[in-house]
Amino acid sequence: MAKIKVDNFDITLQSIDGKDYISLTDMANAKDGESRAADIIKNWLRTRYAIEFLSVWEQINNPNFKVVESDHFKMQAGMASFVISVSEWIHQTNAIGIIVKKGKYGGTYAHKDIAFEFGSAISVPFKLYLIREFQRLKEEELKILGWSVKRELSKINYRIHTDAIKQNLIPKELTPFQTAIVYANEADVLNMALFGKTANEWRIQNPDLKGNIRDYASINELICLSNLENLNAVWINESITQKERLIKLNQIAINQISILENNENKTLLK
Repeated sequence: MAKIKVDNFDITLQSIDGKDYISLTDMANAKDGESRAADIIKNWLRTRYAIEFLSVWEQINNPNFKVVESDHFKMQAGMASFVISVSEWIHQTNAIGIIVKKGKYGGTYAHKDIAFEFGSAISVPFKLYLIREFQRLKEEELKILGWSVKRELSKINYRIHTDAIKQNLIPKELTPFQTAIVYANEADVLNMALFGKTANEWRIQNPDLKGNIRDYASINELICLSNLENLNAVWINESITQKERLIKLNQIAINQISILENNENKTLLK
């Protein structure tokens, strides 16, 4: 669940079956207040254009949609005597584009395609502001997802890295404590190459932060770290000394971060 602010009104979003649904109730509240929200939605739904739009959307996206029943509503739409509720539309046609939720965050929700169309019933400027804020939220979510994916990738590559350490640098007679020291030393080879400090030095400099130095890395740093882990694993297998590996890894880190940041700046300038 998330909220976006449109024209100074909070509009609730929910992910339902992996798809984005927007609160029509919140949108209607923005027009005439809570007491009129249900009437606004009902009045929009009884128009022929709304019924036709919903019917086409359902036929495209819902294989279980009951077309015959929707045609029955379509024939009556626009008539002074025609009245239909959201619940009736859902029940009679097996629609999935609009849903009714109860509870704390209850109300009428619609798939984003339908919600954007409903925005026209509020006002054209409101609809455009809604689309803009929704797109901004999705862009922010993609940035967060990108960071998360890169962080997970670095964890996977770190497993490759630790396996190389285990196979080549840890004699079987070492105790678990001594083994942990070897792993930590090799992790700090990467930390020094990329961040210029060890994990312990970072913790001393940042006593109020939780996690470790890699949890606060940028996306570019995580991309570079992933590459460094792979290279260090290869060089460990080739029996290259730690000192030589650190020098080479640092040079590569400087070069790669420079390239990544330059590419990022070029993209922002376009």
